[in-house]
Amino acid sequence: MEQKRLFIAIAASLVILLGFEFLVAPHLPHPKAPPPIASTSQSGDMAASGKPMGNMAMASASSASSEPSPTVAIKAPSLDGSISLRGALLDNLVLTDYHETVDPKSPLVQLLSPQNQAQPYYVQYGWAAASGATIGGQPVRLPDSNTLWHASETTLSPGTPLVLTWANGQGLTFAITYAVDDHYMFSVDQQVTNASSQPVSLFPWSRIRREYMPPTSGFYLLHEGPIGVFNGTLHELGYKAIQKDGATHDGVGYSETSDGGWLGFTDKYWATMLIPDQHDDMTGAVRAITANGTDGFQADFTSSQAQTVLPGGSASTTSHAFTGAKVVKLLDHYEAEYHIPSFDKAVDFGIFYFLTKPIFFALDYLYHVLGNFGLAIMAFTFAVKLLFFPLANKSYKSMSKMKLLAPKIKEVRERYKDDPAKQQSEMMGLYRSEKVNPASGCLPMVIQIPVFFCLYKVIFVTIEMRHAPFFGWIHDLSATDPTNIFTLFGLIPWDPTAIAPFLHLGVWPLIMGGTMYLQQKMNPPPPDPAQARLFQLMPIIFTFMLARFPAGLVIYWSWNNLLSVTQQWYIMRRTRLEKPRMIRTERKNAGG
Repeated sequence: MEQKRLFIAIAASLVILLGFEFLVAPHLPHPKAPPPIASTSQSGDMAASGKPMGNMAMASASSASSEPSPTVAIKAPSLDGSISLRGALLDNLVLTDYHETVDPKSPLVQLLSPQNQAQPYYVQYGWAAASGATIGGQPVRLPDSNTLWHASETTLSPGTPLVLTWANGQGLTFAITYAVDDHYMFSVDQQVTNASSQPVSLFPWSRIRREYMPPTSGFYLLHEGPIGVFNGTLHELGYKAIQKDGATHDGVGYSETSDGGWLGFTDKYWATMLIPDQHDDMTGAVRAITANGTDGFQADFTSSQAQTVLPGGSASTTSHAFTGAKVVKLLDHYEAEYHIPSFDKAVDFGIFYFLTKPIFFALDYLYHVLGNFGLAIMAFTFAVKLLFFPLANKSYKSMSKMKLLAPKIKEVRERYKDDPAKQQSEMMGLYRSEKVNPASGCLPMVIQIPVFFCLYKVIFVTIEMRHAPFFGWIHDLSATDPTNIFTLFGLIPWDPTAIAPFLHLGVWPLIMGGTMYLQQKMNPPPPDPAQARLFQLMPIIFTFMLARFPAGLVIYWSWNNLLSVTQQWYIMRRTRLEKPRMIRTERKNAGG
């Protein structure tokens, strides 16, 4: 019975590794969307309440002029790009620290793209007027996507802000001031000056438009899509869910009013987020849109309270936009500096956040000490081994005694093979007399599972691990081992994965399988022949399964196995030496 428990524990770990993202994650609870914004008609009319209608604030960009737009350059240490003066769009942004592939000659990552490219992705700020607002009996003219703004500078850079201005011909002058830091945060100040003779009530708004269906990796382990924090709660939304819910709510897939928070789109390593003033009451929404005949998405914030601009007066609001790489320490810095709630959760550390993030910081610290993330993983594994050494030591000692007891256990099974109850009773008596716990052998595996899972998350989702090299042929610890035994490690020019994905088996997965086989040989075999045969297949199963995991994770597993084998060999050797002495002492005491 105890051996069956051990078998079940190991089999359960396999099920967890293979089935989590397919069986568990799809059924995890997702937040339900509250009722959508009251008025979301595409007509552009104002709501009777005096508040702006949702899509009034989001004037369609598809009507933008096809004429070439003048631009203002963006030059920052981590960013390169431009702002379009037509519509005041932040629509061209390249991340200068990151390449598309591990090849340093590959193109830089382009995050935001203008409308004349294949995948338009941009940030825009504007105003909506209250219902019935007029100046001189005429509706208030507001800037839209065709508005051509005047720029104060030719280049936006840290220390040199850019002021865009536009006068509506009715006495209102609109201004947007952009400032950028050394990384990925833009400060945006929206201001209206009223030189007319009438007060005007306006609602400032901001939006991110992604006028295409973004590709995703399809892993339940990783969230990619709309994301935000409303009223202190993190909401992770799917593109398909937004389309489905938006079909019955005039495009609004999710909306909520919140005091502060943030909202935007996250990819695996990059994100674009709107961050309003954390003291303002805002209504955030995620919408399914259609632009130029293509399905797309929009995330937006609209002020819940109008700003009334008196004659001769002005009104302004300041917000921020993050658009760049999800560097963990940088997100923590912005969270503290601008008091942005849970901003670090833009990185999907998962439900074990409390364990995953400390593991990341441990690896990051070791990386800065050792200069290599692969060595950091190995040092971290060694530290975990030391932490659980007493527990593992007890487990391996019990397993060593079990292996020495194997002949006696076999004898008991043979003697009472026709009497299972007596057989079990005799075996339990044998375990008690030898002070052996057969179930303790599963403890090292059980301990390893949460660490393994959290380490997988860290390697898989953090940009710090992206393109991080090890030694030899491993140039990216977040990617699979590029070697393949089925091509004789590059000697045969063909791609076996075109036949079947599992036909990719690199050197490190083979090393991992070898260490797992060696560790298995040191353990007492299950008495049941069927279980024993299945156990013999486990190293092969794990080898093929982990072959498609990130190389950093395979290195961790291999190194962990090697440390376990060394520890277990030492304990077994010491147990074999101690056993004869214990027998001699018992005989001497009995004779005395």
